Formats: sequence, structure tokens, C-alpha cells
Amino acid sequence: ALLAVRTEIGDCTRCKLHTLGRTQVVFGAGNPNARLMFVGEAPGRDEDLQGVPFIGRAGQLLTKIIEAIELKREDVYIANVIKCRPPENRNPEPDEVATCEPFLFQQIDVIKPTVIVALGTFAARALLRSLEPISKLRGRVFDYRGSKLIPTFHPAYLLRNPSSKREVWEDMKLVKTLLN
Repeated sequence: ALLAVRTEIGDCTRCKLHTLGRTQVVFGAGNPNARLMFVGEAPGRDEDLQGVPFIGRAGQLLTKIIEAIELKREDVYIANVIKCRPPENRNPEPDEVATCEPFLFQQIDVIKPTVIVALGTFAARALLRSLEPISKLRGRVFDYRGSKLIPTFHPAYLLRNPSSKREVWEDMKLVKTLLN
């Protein structure tokens, strides 16, 4: 079923990002039967080049976070709100999100994870339709498309603000409790 969604998105030309320097669509990666799904904002440079989400420095930290709750990267599914890299890693624009988010919704509906972790303000706001900052959203559990959604800080934010790792650890303990 994920393959059908992947085929539908193909070499997408639905929004302007395909003309703004992206190399390829970065669909998502991981276990199609995952109980835990992570959702980020958009692919970065490394992801755009290799076609895999979260493989740069932030992705390496995400892998450590996953391992800290006694899972492997292969056990989870990782996707982004939008599937193409915005120029200069700028935030996705509303028209880009509106065009791309149906694919994320299809991924969620096919995978049916028990828990979704929204990584960062942008992903949390896009999923929850909220204008609240991540600092106000994190630490809470939301019902979302049949899953429990937990917003937390983005790994890239943690690279710049290591003191926030404690809050992410609290969020991941909550994830682990919900999975058990």
C-alpha cells in the first residue's frame, strides 16, 4: 500500500519545488508496519541527494534517540510533511504544504502507527493545525488519525541547544510508555 502512495507521488511536479533545485522526492523510509512514526518538516541537502529522510547530522541524532528507547531505525517509519527540499532549507510555504501533506496523511493511514512523534514546531503545527510553538505543545499527547501524537523538539534544534535534550528524553519515555 505504501508503494502505491510512493508511485502516485512519483517524480512530483505538483508544486514549485521541483523547479527550485530539488534533486529528488524524499518519500519516507522504514518499517511499513511500524508502531512508531517520526514526522519532520522537509528534506535537507543530504536527504535530497540520497533520497532518504533524516540522514544528516540531525538524522544521526534521531537514530541515537530511537536507540535510546530500545528500538532500531529499521523498526520505525520516518517521513516529512513535505517531500522535496526547499531552497536554502527555508521553511515550507503554505501552498507547498497544502500540495504535499495529503501524501503524509496517506502514509499515516497506511502505516497506522500507535505513536507519531512530530519533530519540531513546523511538523507539530502542520499536523495539529496549531499556531502554538513547540515549547508549548511538547510534553502533551494528542489524538491524531487513530494514533497518539507527541510533539517534541527537532533533532537539528537539539544540535544547537543541547540543554533541551532532557525534555526530549522525557517525551521519548512517554513514547515508550505508550508503545508498551
